[in-house]
Amino acid sequence: MIEDYQALSNAPNSPDLNGKYLGIISSDFANVSHVLKDAAYQIKQRGFSDFPIFVVSQRPVEIGQKLIGLAEIAANRWAYNASFLEEFLQRELISEENKEVFTTNYKDIDEYCCLFVIDGQFTNFVFIPYPEE
Repeated sequence: MIEDYQALSNAPNSPDLNGKYLGIISSDFANVSHVLKDAAYQIKQRGFSDFPIFVVSQRPVEIGQKLIGLAEIAANRWAYNASFLEEFLQRELISEENKEVFTTNYKDIDEYCCLFVIDGQFTNFVFIPYPEE
């Protein structure tokens, strides 16, 4: 349920996230990054949002729309849903007072992917660079 998610951290790439998840996510991300980069571009180009967010989880979540399911691409270990800032604001996952902090910390979508990692009670954002082509 959406109510189970804790308040969001304002610190992108926090040490807690880096230590526990970044290696696992990076290996999975390398296999799906081309799909996520194209989806981010489409979200922006079609006028949905300037701030695409990909929800990453190992279980079904009710945020965004399913983009890549578990084991769909190169046996990925995470599922990816496509979303954006406005949905996070609507669902109050990001409060209006934290909107500016988020947009200020948001990175260029041509170089970085914004992931929202959900694992049990742990939730946080990570900006991960796309692999060089």
